[in-house]
Amino acid sequence: MAARMLGFDEALGLIRAECAPLGAERVALADAVRRILAEPIVSAVDLPPFDNTAMDGFALRCDGASLPAGSEFAVTGLSAAGDAVARAGEGAWRIMTGAPIPAGCDSVVPVEQVEVLAQDAEGAPRRIRLSADVPPDQHIRRAGEDVARGARVLEAGSQVNPEALALLTALGIEAVAVQRRPSVAVLCTGRELVDDPAAPLGEGQIRNSNGPFLAAALPAHGAEPSVRETVPDTVEAFLAALQRAADAGSDIVLSTGAVSMGEFDFVPEALARFGATVIFHKVRMRPGKPLLFARLPSGALFFGLPGNPVSAAVGLRFFVAAALRAMQGLAPEAPLRVPLRAGWSKKPGLRLFAKARVAIDAGGQATVEVLQGQESFRLAPLLLANAWAVLAEDAAALGAG
Repeated sequence: MAARMLGFDEALGLIRAECAPLGAERVALADAVRRILAEPIVSAVDLPPFDNTAMDGFALRCDGASLPAGSEFAVTGLSAAGDAVARAGEGAWRIMTGAPIPAGCDSVVPVEQVEVLAQDAEGAPRRIRLSADVPPDQHIRRAGEDVARGARVLEAGSQVNPEALALLTALGIEAVAVQRRPSVAVLCTGRELVDDPAAPLGEGQIRNSNGPFLAAALPAHGAEPSVRETVPDTVEAFLAALQRAADAGSDIVLSTGAVSMGEFDFVPEALARFGATVIFHKVRMRPGKPLLFARLPSGALFFGLPGNPVSAAVGLRFFVAAALRAMQGLAPEAPLRVPLRAGWSKKPGLRLFAKARVAIDAGGQATVEVLQGQESFRLAPLLLANAWAVLAEDAAALGAG
């Protein structure tokens, strides 16, 4: 076990060194939303699959030269969406948006640019006159114009979002290979914690907010919750919970609380008895300094997060999320650099993860405001925050900009 307190970058590097992609599984496309592709997608078809019209109008044959306004044509056929491709003869063909272009036609004139000269008994046009010139290839969606057969549509590591789902569905793809979701167990420690929101609080008790938060936040990082328990403050109870998490096949086990230096901070002792290998304990950061990282005998990663709610949130966002990305074959995140809207000061020596809000100023510049209420027990400021401002270890007074 490392006795010294690590810097953030060193700790993150040790975590990433313990992570590897979990492997791929094939799932139906409908089940792949928000999953990470394990292999690239190459289109086996053209999209659109055939030449079709972008307008309601009339299909004509230009033969490489514009048809002048005033030209007259007999209407000799009809092509509607869902029809097979027809072979056009002489004259114009009525055509509806999305319908295939009749073979022999090479342009479309919209209904607004024709004058109907004659109709049949049912009111369908029988002869038209052009009221505007019609150039070749007008208003035609060509086969493969959106996606050509053989085109690489998505790379491995891409997330299947709703837009990707729409495209892959249009290409006729039924199933895709995706990275397996990491399975994560959440163990909240503390005899003071109350899980039932309807139960009255006794003296010294608090609601367990960490458990619901972590269970709700983990899927956004690609994880699949497995075990979720609130565990009494004893080594034996924690050992039993660790075993249940291992039996459930968890890839990661998260605990909250009992990782600092107090009399009831029993997690390090429990891990030693369980046979875990502690990789580091404590990081030069605030909040969340007591964070502990280990590997369990099952091979699962273990993160001991501090019990204060914001400390647990920081541990999830900057350490657990990094491990989840690596397990799904994703590259490390690249942070954004944004100027401070107003000055802020901190004690040097610890990296600060501050609740913050990014906004666009009057000049169109993105700026970040460090919010009031940075204490690690304060949940309410998280409702105003839309970002974390990361202030370097050696920083002290930081001016606006």
